[in-house]
Amino acid sequence: MMKSAYIHIPFCHHICHYCDFNKVFMKGQPVDDYLHALGKEMELTVKGNRKVLDTIFVGGGTPTALDERQLGKLVESIQEKLNFDNGTEYTFEANPGDLSKEKLAILKNAGVNRLSFGVQTFNDELLEKIGRSHRSKDVFESIENAQAAGFENISIDLIYSLPGQTKHDFIESIQTALSLGLVHYSGYSLIIEPKTVFYNLMQKGKLPLPGEDAEAEMYEILMDQMEKHGLHQYEISNFALPGYESRHNLTYWNNEEYYGFGAGAHGYVNGMRQSNYGPLKKYMEPISNGELPIMDAHKVTLGEQMEEEMFLGLRKAKGVDVRHFEEKFGTSPINIFAGQIEDGISKGLLKTDNGHINLTRQGRMLGNEVFQSFIGVSNH
Repeated sequence: MMKSAYIHIPFCHHICHYCDFNKVFMKGQPVDDYLHALGKEMELTVKGNRKVLDTIFVGGGTPTALDERQLGKLVESIQEKLNFDNGTEYTFEANPGDLSKEKLAILKNAGVNRLSFGVQTFNDELLEKIGRSHRSKDVFESIENAQAAGFENISIDLIYSLPGQTKHDFIESIQTALSLGLVHYSGYSLIIEPKTVFYNLMQKGKLPLPGEDAEAEMYEILMDQMEKHGLHQYEISNFALPGYESRHNLTYWNNEEYYGFGAGAHGYVNGMRQSNYGPLKKYMEPISNGELPIMDAHKVTLGEQMEEEMFLGLRKAKGVDVRHFEEKFGTSPINIFAGQIEDGISKGLLKTDNGHINLTRQGRMLGNEVFQSFIGVSNH
């Protein structure tokens, strides 16, 4: 039963130095043709499945890079092709500075009820260094306008371990972020991905990163500050006031299925993990012939499903619910992954507590190491 849909808008006015998502410069792109194709893909995929969706998430790229007319066309198309109601969590990713009052009104009227701003840092010098086009004053203005337009479920993303970033600097960013009194915050450490400006600089030895110890300290600071302000850490990188956890992201971590619409989008549909063609032309071509733009589809085996249940579930503060696992797979994770769980516990990275398997605080710091240990284990 499909409860969620992710929709990808690949256009940006500006490409950030660390971004490796599927995106293109907006200028001269066939934006209208793309939006038309996107509507058709939704139609072809959903075909009469009119179940009300629990979550819709529009990401990118920069969805708010669309102009008012295009944005109107997009939300109209979503309204037409997908079924949602007042209870649906309907999120748009936004760039501070991109959201005019007109665009905010278009989103609000279309039923969008959650905004996620890519802020990254409140230090203007750092914003310039990482290739962001907004400045901190744009963040205050965008959030003020969004609240005035009636949005209360607002989240912002921060990135730490940025080139040249100090601990003090990160503390200031967190404090500024918290002073906005929002209901949800995400904090990610910078990952240097191939094919990005930062990757090329790093290869040349021209990227002064803070280093692993500083990164770990920044993560500790993030966890402590959020906790202090009543925002509970419900997932490794995500913090919310009770009731404001991102239901859409929980779909991923709960290992549930979801649609993925748009160029380069990933979906998990009927037991298949699939991904769409990334280049716009390759994405739009099959759709114009009434075919889905799926580049790659993989039937997830039972063993893989169980592994995913572990390493996705462990990202959540609640951890993996042993009983839920047993109901889903007819066997206990403690049987299937006995060695990995014991090993994690003996290293102080995992703990078991009233029917759940969780990361310890130390485990959160070394999450990837723990997740890796569950991959390729099960032979079902």
